[in-house]
Amino acid sequence: MNNFPEHSSPVTTPVMHAFAMTWTTSKALWQTQKRPRNPYFAQAYDFMEKWMQGRDEFVLHTSGSTGMPKPITVTRKQLADSAAMTGQVLSLGTGTRALVCLNVGYIAGLMMLVRGMELDWELTITEPTSNPMAGLDAVDFDFVALVPMQLQAILENPATKDQAGHLGKILLGGAPVSMSLLALIRALDVPVFQSYGMTETVSHVALKALNGVNRSNSYMFLPGIQFGTDERGCLFVSGAVTNGHKVQTNDLVEIQGNAFQWIGRVDNVINSGGVKIVLDQADERIALVFNDLSISNAFFSWWEADEKLGQKLVLVIEKELPSLTPEQLSAEIRKHVSGYGNPKHIYFAKAFVKTATDKIDKRATFQQFLES
Repeated sequence: MNNFPEHSSPVTTPVMHAFAMTWTTSKALWQTQKRPRNPYFAQAYDFMEKWMQGRDEFVLHTSGSTGMPKPITVTRKQLADSAAMTGQVLSLGTGTRALVCLNVGYIAGLMMLVRGMELDWELTITEPTSNPMAGLDAVDFDFVALVPMQLQAILENPATKDQAGHLGKILLGGAPVSMSLLALIRALDVPVFQSYGMTETVSHVALKALNGVNRSNSYMFLPGIQFGTDERGCLFVSGAVTNGHKVQTNDLVEIQGNAFQWIGRVDNVINSGGVKIVLDQADERIALVFNDLSISNAFFSWWEADEKLGQKLVLVIEKELPSLTPEQLSAEIRKHVSGYGNPKHIYFAKAFVKTATDKIDKRATFQQFLES
């Protein structure tokens, strides 16, 4: 359940730079600005207006990546406490120049607006795109929140790959980080963190350093977060960001001190012939094989009913492979993955179904594949 939630002269309406449209604002600037004509910037302006007017409660919507999207009500204090926690842990104080390129209609993008107002940042807002640096004027930022797909697009585009060094501290969330992206991240000089959180915790409650001298395989809990596991081994958290309520997750974890390693979702565990298989761990093993073979196709491990095994492991790949047959790929996987971790079938889907926040909807994708 990984979520994540970012310089120029004062403007009263969106400014069309050389290539990309941006709107620069801050707590002070907002008070002199007119409501932008651009609908997306107007959406950000309207939320800031509610905040500046002192609204105490806000209705947010979960992403829908692990079930049906649902509305939840959070308090102003929860959002403000989350912003303060991020500022403290990442040393992002007054005057921080942040790029806001995640959808402000969801918690990750909305929290960038809250941080800007609570911590007195300068916000450069741009509409969400797969590569937020494409066509953006060369400006140095101190902080940005991205989904992994965006950072990968930035680093793989010859026109933007050198601009990552101008983004300051990078916060990633919303999806797993692939092996190929991790290799690119470790070559960066700017610090990159992967976040752990969800809408119910109003952004992240733990961070993992992906590069630099402090890089780790574990997430570190943020100050003020209480945590533990239930009888299934699934994480629960509470704190000011949850309004003191215990938020129970379905995430299997191993806790050591103030840190934890994420194993996978408990509802992503199947029983195949009496052997429990964690689909998220199966994904990690397949990812290593794909990385060695330079396969960039998106994929996920899933299951289907089997008369003998009960549930059998299958692999679903987006689009056909350009250089390998399914038989050749199966042979390569068998070289590196032991018996029960081998997919019993490999399926190819034309396109994966995505949620509103661009996460793969695995259940819907497989169901659509079967129906087709």
